[in-house]
Amino acid sequence: MQANMQVNVQVVIRRRIVLLIMKYIHKLDGMQQENDLELSIDIRRPLVVRALRRSNVRKKIAEYLFEISPSSSYTSEIAYNIKTTPTNVIGAIRGMESRYKEDESLLGLGLVEEKHGGKNIKLYALTPFGKDVIESLKR
Repeated sequence: MQANMQVNVQVVIRRRIVLLIMKYIHKLDGMQQENDLELSIDIRRPLVVRALRRSNVRKKIAEYLFEISPSSSYTSEIAYNIKTTPTNVIGAIRGMESRYKEDESLLGLGLVEEKHGGKNIKLYALTPFGKDVIESLKR
């Protein structure tokens, strides 16, 4: 029992370290060297694939945005096309309490970017990293 708890604690600690590294890399400005960019992609890719496998809604949203790319879409349109509720879409994209963790959200993982389309209209589009991940999953 105690050994199992130690393994769980180690997993949580490793996950938090990787997330801290991801946040640090995300905060770095665009003037980074190419090696740093490749490192960030190598670190993020396994976390992204895991998050997409854990949530069918996240995966469907990413695939839908891939299909319409380079265009963007708003919440209710995404919900209609993937046959779910707008609340589920918002949770998967931005995070929502415990059901959709913010660090595993599509925005948090760097797969999706938010664009403002006018007064209180938020549009979502796939990032180049997101396109790369979805292409590799489709192969």
